[in-house]
Amino acid sequence: MERCRDLASDGCFNARDLGGFATRDGGRTRWGSIIRADAMNRLTPLAWQEVEAYGIRSVVDLRNDVELAADVVARPSSLKTVRVEIDDVGDAALWDYIWSNELDGSPLYFRVFLEKKPERCADAVRAIAQAPPGGVVFHCVRGRDRTGLVTLLVLALAGVAPDDIALDYELSADRVRRLEAALGEKEQGSEIAQILGRKGTSSTEVILDLLSSIDVEGQLRKGGLHESDVKALRERFTDHDDADPRQRRS
Repeated sequence: MERCRDLASDGCFNARDLGGFATRDGGRTRWGSIIRADAMNRLTPLAWQEVEAYGIRSVVDLRNDVELAADVVARPSSLKTVRVEIDDVGDAALWDYIWSNELDGSPLYFRVFLEKKPERCADAVRAIAQAPPGGVVFHCVRGRDRTGLVTLLVLALAGVAPDDIALDYELSADRVRRLEAALGEKEQGSEIAQILGRKGTSSTEVILDLLSSIDVEGQLRKGGLHESDVKALRERFTDHDDADPRQRRS
């Protein structure tokens, strides 16, 4: 499954298809439906061609205004890009709390953010659920934190097992290291591991604890996610045939 899911390409290091996971109702998440990624502004012309050929028609950009950068090359006109600035950087009190308690950069911040900002989380999920027909890719900068949180939400709504959700999160570690090395950025993984160690936990343990103690769907509904959004996400993302849908197209 890993070989099929990894979609890294020229300029994009931490991209993968979220298809192929078993769901609690006996189905599978649909291949080519929802893809997670790091920032896509570095994609080359060939990489954009690959995006189109894969069936992706929508991009949900989770970055803040100050993080935006011009595309290296113009993205195809067939793609619709929607911005959902999930962070709410204007809430200084929340971010002071997250930073002072060393929660940022790992799943440690997922719980407090989902509890304090369910409307922002719901906005991101809704943008994916209600995207036009075709594959939809969502991303932040490294494809780890905000993208990791939204991945957890959509996989949980689809009925994917907590162990699989935690496993998917862990796959970003090596990819982010490659991204940082390629772009000459500071390596963050060691510092994050030290923080988790001081707190006596791990990314996997944090995610499993969160999923066992919080009603993800209920929290998103508090944030304004409607039944129609949940239904649209599941119809888009789940299937009781685990074959790659690209092989069924005429």
